[in-house]
Order: sequence, then structure tokens, then C-alpha cells
Amino acid sequence: MTEPQTGNNNVVAALDIGSNSFHLIVARIIDGSLQVLHKVKQNVRLAQGLSDDDILDQEAMDRGLACLAQMRESLAAIPPENVRVVATYTLRKAINSRAFIKQAEAVFPFPIEIIPGKEEARLIYQGIANTVSDEGRKLVIDIGGGSTELIIGDGFKPLKLTSRSMGCVSFTKNYFANGKITDRAFKKAIIAAKQELEDYSDDFKDLSWSSCHGTSGTIKAIREAIIQNNWSTEHKIELNHLYKLKSLLIEFGSTENVLIPGVSEQRNPVLAGGLSILIGVFELFEIKQLRYEDAALREGVLYETEVRFKHFDIRERTIESLTTRYQIDTAQVKRVARSADFIFQQIKHDWSLSPKYHALLLWASKLVEIGLHIHSTAFHKHSAYILQYTDMPGFNQEEQAVLAFIVRYHRKKFKLDDSIEFSLFKKQHIIKITRILRVAAILNLRRRDDYLPSYKVSLEQDNLHIQFPEGFLDVETLLFADLETEQLMQSNSGYHFTFG
Repeated sequence: MTEPQTGNNNVVAALDIGSNSFHLIVARIIDGSLQVLHKVKQNVRLAQGLSDDDILDQEAMDRGLACLAQMRESLAAIPPENVRVVATYTLRKAINSRAFIKQAEAVFPFPIEIIPGKEEARLIYQGIANTVSDEGRKLVIDIGGGSTELIIGDGFKPLKLTSRSMGCVSFTKNYFANGKITDRAFKKAIIAAKQELEDYSDDFKDLSWSSCHGTSGTIKAIREAIIQNNWSTEHKIELNHLYKLKSLLIEFGSTENVLIPGVSEQRNPVLAGGLSILIGVFELFEIKQLRYEDAALREGVLYETEVRFKHFDIRERTIESLTTRYQIDTAQVKRVARSADFIFQQIKHDWSLSPKYHALLLWASKLVEIGLHIHSTAFHKHSAYILQYTDMPGFNQEEQAVLAFIVRYHRKKFKLDDSIEFSLFKKQHIIKITRILRVAAILNLRRRDDYLPSYKVSLEQDNLHIQFPEGFLDVETLLFADLETEQLMQSNSGYHFTFG
């Protein structure tokens, strides 16, 4: 593997830590388009090491770590902020994914984001939307090692998407036990795929589509098998082609015996699982024809990186959408965000808080009252629950978890769960911005624009101090009482907050 000679700020890279393969793409941004410089694909089959108890075994981790150590060479000349690494189904599912990420830190210097299934689907669609010129609505299908994503979109906008827990590795493992490929096994697997998707079929078909596109190694391998067997001279896949391939695999009788020209040695053993999913999708959604596209999740990540360079962040749109959907008092959250920003700016250098913590603080400020949609009692807990489990396009799993954490502890008791760990963010910094948000929320309990006077913020080691004009707190006795309560709560958690 050679290191691309780039060294330019307009070079970006995306690494997709998939359940079957790891895919790296390095590209240069030129006039809003991506010029691919370098591609690497390594078959790791991470999902093969995932137990029924959702524990990823060390052998699979070691394969992944060895691959990351290799791929580090291809990223050495690229600015770290231009590299984005996303992990999908297997690390989403593994309850010990944190162990893999901690081990990866020793051999791979770039942060690993575990993205939710629907976020994976959205990014896959962006990869297709930016590379396929077909007009009209598109149905996009991606069959990975552990999950399958389906998306309908129009232009650059996904209209409906889903991510289901079924992939070529997991289906081969579950339905072609001991490597046996039989007609009975195929029937069971195809029915299982349909059952996973039956709740979505009517909604997708109601939207309709003018073209269907498939991405991922599984669909690429199926297309190659069709061409190599002269069932079609075009690069399009039809249901009768899939039935012919199914019959051929049954003739092989075992995953170990599968040998199809044009299909890689690593892909052959999991082809039956992937094919059964695609047949199920074709039958359930009544697909006439599908075209394979080379673009996928990694291209979607690159295009989104390019968009962020233009200072447009899909996450901002997501925050605004949530405030509208949950009918949040926008005037109030603007007050809280304004105070939080003012405090942050005064102490960011002393607390070594980078811009990414500033973004988290402002997002959390806008979402603190989202739980009022459920009930006013303990609304901070409701807010945290919503943020933990709602779909938030643009956010990875940890970003969602961090926002839920901040909002959960922005009021009332400040007794933190010591077991909570983060890998993309420093926990001590998350606690600092949570402390800022707590004070900002208290300062705006009156919900008035003309209430607060000018005040100063200072730090003495870990002690956060707010200084008001002389005599202000003598008159505002309720605020004084609220600040006293907050002082006690922070003190009970080992932190120092003073005011005067």
C-alpha cells in the first residue's frame, strides 16, 4: 500500500468500517466535485466475530485493528480534520464496541464515529445522489455485511429511509449453517428478509420511483456473476437473473465450494446470504430492474465533508427541525443559548474548550426544553430520552449520546454516572459545558429579554464565578435562591460555582 502524495488542504478522506469490508477513499475537492486519488478495500468480515450475545470477539477485533494500522499509511499526509471515519452495523450492535475503539487508538490516530442505521442510509443516498444523474425519484438499496439500507429520494433529498439488521455475513451465518446451500435454506432466508421489510413495503411503493440503484460489494458481486455467466450483457440486474444465480449456488451445495469467475474469493462464501436478501427485496417491492452503482457510504461521507467546508452543516438543519416538531419556545432557548455562549467565550481558553464543544453547547441550549412536549415534570429526563432515541440526521451515535447527557444534567441533581465514557469527546470537557449550560438556564428562569444586567464571568482553577452589579441580587431574591441551590448541587458533585 502506497501513501498518496497529497499534503493539500483540499484533500479529504473517508473510511467506512463496514461489517464485511473496510473501504477507504481519498479525493481532492475541485470546484465542488470530487477527484478520486486513492481507493483501498480490505475484506475484514468483522460481523463474523459478533456472537449471539452481541459481543465482538478479539480475533475479529485483531483483523480490524491490523487493517486500520495498514490504512493509517494512506492517511499520513492528509490534515486530520479532513479525515472522517465511520463505523456501521457491527460496531453499532457490539456491546463491547468501546473496547475495539480504545484498542484502535493505539494504532490509528483518527477518531471513529459509530453512526446510527438511518444516518448510514442517509449518507448512502448522498453518495448516489451526487454521482448518478438520473432524474426522478430513486430507490437505493445497499446490502452490507450486517445491515441492509433502503432509501427513496428525489434529487438530493431522501424522502423515506430504513436500515434493517440483516446482511450478507449475518444471513449466511444464520440461514446457511455449516456452509450448506440448499433450496430450503434459501426459502427461509428470503422469507426472513421479507419479514424484516414488510412494514415498509407499502409506504415505499406508495412513493414510487423511476429508477432503482444498488450499491455495496454484495450487489457488485451479483452483477459480476450475472455477466460472467452470460445471463445478461448489460450492467442491470433483473429477478430472473437472481433466480438463475440461486440455482447455481444450490448446485455448488456449500459456501466453501462456491467459485464464480469475477467474484472475489472473499465474497464467494457470503454470496448466498446477500443474494437471499436481494431476492426478498426484489419480490417484496416488485422491482423490475436494478442498476449497480459504484458510489456508496464512503462517497456520501466525502460529499458531506465537502458541504461542511462550505459552512453548511446538516446538523444545524436537524436542530431547527426538532425545535419546530416539538414546538419549543424559540425565544426562551435563544435566551439560554445567548447566555451559554457569553459564558463560554469568557472562559474557553482557560478551560481549553475547542469549537466542537461550543457547537455542542449551543445545540444543547436549543434542545433543553424538548421534553416539555411529554410533561413538565422532570422534563430534562424526557428531553434526554428523546435525544438519545430520535432520528437526528447528520449526528453520529456519540454526538447524540453527548447531547442527551448534557440536556439530562442541565438542571436538578448533578450526580453523574461514572460508567459513562466517550471516545470522540473528553468527558471532563463535556462536564464543563454542562456546568455552563446549568448556569445559563438558571439565569433565564424568568423567561424575559430585559431581565439580566451586564455581568462578568471568571475562573479560578475549577471555580466558575459570576459577578453581578452591586445590589442586583439584593433585589432579585428568587434568582439569589436559585443560584444558591445550584452552588450546593455543584458542590455536592465535587465542582465549585460561586456568585456575587
